[in-house]
Amino acid sequence: MNMHESLTELIGDTPLVRLRSVVPPGSAPLYAKVEYLNPGGSVKDRIALRMVETAEADGLLRPGGTIVEPTSGNTGVGLAIVAQQKGYHCVFTCPDKVSRDKIDVLRAYGAEVVVCPAAVRPEHPDSYRSVASRIASERPGAVQLNQYANRSNPESHYHTTGPELWRQTEGRLTHFVAGIGTGGTISGAGRYLREVSGGTVRIIGVDPDGSIYSGGTGRPYLVEGVGQPSCPDSYDPTVVDEVIAVTDQESILMTRRLAREDALLTGGSGGMAAAAAVRVAAAAGPEALVVVLLPDSGRGYLSKIFNDDWLAGLGLYDPPTDQPRVRDAATGGHPPLIRPDETLANAAKLLRDADTTHLLVSAAAPPLRLAEILGCVTEATLAGAYAAGAGADDLVGDHLSPPPPQVGAGTPLPDVVPMLSEPSTAVLVVDGGLPRCLLTARCLVAYLGEGGGASGSAPSSRGKP
Repeated sequence: MNMHESLTELIGDTPLVRLRSVVPPGSAPLYAKVEYLNPGGSVKDRIALRMVETAEADGLLRPGGTIVEPTSGNTGVGLAIVAQQKGYHCVFTCPDKVSRDKIDVLRAYGAEVVVCPAAVRPEHPDSYRSVASRIASERPGAVQLNQYANRSNPESHYHTTGPELWRQTEGRLTHFVAGIGTGGTISGAGRYLREVSGGTVRIIGVDPDGSIYSGGTGRPYLVEGVGQPSCPDSYDPTVVDEVIAVTDQESILMTRRLAREDALLTGGSGGMAAAAAVRVAAAAGPEALVVVLLPDSGRGYLSKIFNDDWLAGLGLYDPPTDQPRVRDAATGGHPPLIRPDETLANAAKLLRDADTTHLLVSAAAPPLRLAEILGCVTEATLAGAYAAGAGADDLVGDHLSPPPPQVGAGTPLPDVVPMLSEPSTAVLVVDGGLPRCLLTARCLVAYLGEGGGASGSAPSSRGKP
């Protein structure tokens, strides 16, 4: 009889499925390791089981204990399943960019979830890692497994994922492509593949543009579950031959293509890895054999990546229309910036010199990411501050107005016109997931004065992704 006593017995041995529609002619065969067919829906089931069993063997986790973990959702699901089977309680801390769907799944398994701000440094006391450490130290019987430094993270992939890949490809694998999050998957599986092949398998990591693995500084990005602002202990860079950076836009559009063209409903990190793997397969040629790991299911991202309205708000999708679009009227350059530690006097001068109505406030250098915008300063902001007794040397950061409303560049222009009914109003135009410029009433008047929108415009060539 083919029966199992526990869901934990079903972890691993996920299949390889060939990608066809998204791969250009002449490329190497490209296969996806479909990790969302694990019982918890992601590759993280593998490390969850091994981390818990190691903690039990080491005497750190005792009957009735509590597992605490900072997670973007998938590790939490794996831990919640293992914990439920073994009788442990779970507390998870998540960054606030994690989709509501994933948080609801964690709670459905009976876990306690604490949501923390994503746009803070790891050492900040409110970061999801700091909060997890604090909870683990305060609760009796609690243990933080810490996937970012736990040796069981890469070891689980060394002992399961790597051998599966080699066996499934009958030793013909030439390139292994995987996104880098904690680094455990690529470090463990990559180390095994290098050893068993005598170093002939090329190990290629994939990183969100802005993350540190590909040379970024840890700036924010939209794709969940991959990239880091600092290098965790679970990542071994000596295993990786190359790291490819992929933008949010490319990741999200490939994620949608995988579902619509290859029937693989994966998450954004899978789309990111696949986007890089397509490049690798095209360069490697038909004699190679490339495998890309798809870490999780797209069912946790239905309200985001697979939601047209969410995409449209980020300028990643153009809704059908025969009207002019916001990008037709938004001809300005990057919005003028001011740091929060500059003075109100400097803000007033910059408003005048730039001949603008709004200054975005950020401590980051351009080009900005959306999560780096702290607020804005307008003439009304300054007038209100001075009326309340502020001085010219007061800091901008102490007198912020909210950021302007955000609209996607492909939004039909008539939908935005009511938002610009006052001369002092503006909207922040987002294109490709990044803030591009401000659209003001003045911009709109200039566009109309040049004949824009007089008879409408043809639908955009940017189709639905």
